[in-house]
Amino acid sequence: MKIGGDTVASVTGGASGLGAATVRMLTGLGAQVLILDRDADRGAALADETGARFRPLDVSDAADIAAAFADIAETEGRLDLHVNCAGIAPAAKTISRGEVHDAYAFARVVAINLNGSFFCASHAALMMAANPPAAPDGERGVIVHTASIAAWDGQVGQAAYAASKGGVAGLVLPMARDLADKGIRVCAIAPGLFLTPMLEGLPDEVRESLGAQVPFPARLGDPGDYAALVRHIAENPMLNGETIRLDGAIRMAPR
Repeated sequence: MKIGGDTVASVTGGASGLGAATVRMLTGLGAQVLILDRDADRGAALADETGARFRPLDVSDAADIAAAFADIAETEGRLDLHVNCAGIAPAAKTISRGEVHDAYAFARVVAINLNGSFFCASHAALMMAANPPAAPDGERGVIVHTASIAAWDGQVGQAAYAASKGGVAGLVLPMARDLADKGIRVCAIAPGLFLTPMLEGLPDEVRESLGAQVPFPARLGDPGDYAALVRHIAENPMLNGETIRLDGAIRMAPR
């Protein structure tokens, strides 16, 4: 898929962080982009900045997901690329101070990070399947999920987050196989330590210390690095069924 003026894309969590960088990359290439996010203020501001369209979405709500993609179908008529960036990363140990991990908190992480990714991708795939096949391979669309290196290197307090991102990594290959006969490719990116809203609130010295742990380049990832890989996945037709670590070769310690 060559991203350009004929490309229609949707990005969950598109109002900030990795999602916002992806929106800027796509609109910079001329694509028509739908920002899907709960943050109405940031979403509307980014839409004004980039020329994208904002539509509020709670990815933990299956009915809202269905309505959002029905809206995309009505207003855009097609969908070529979908990127899942919506996610949360609260920290809580399996047991702490004599209490077990809160069941609602665990379920919410899974509902947003894993269930939301799958159901958004499912609705996106249904739209893509109606696209005419593009030469030379008959491709109809591309889906990019966001996993995390926590899927393999989950740290203390990351049981829920690591489980949800491990689920994302686990669904990529079967989803790619499910959609192969439709000409739809599915991949995931597993970022390492990136300068997103989750880390931006930390003191400068803490961010610098985290960046220094990365073998090379010894810095926090820039959201633009993530967006560049989204572009490459979309435009490289042999990338399918793969979860790609984007982490500067870091392997996280327990703490």
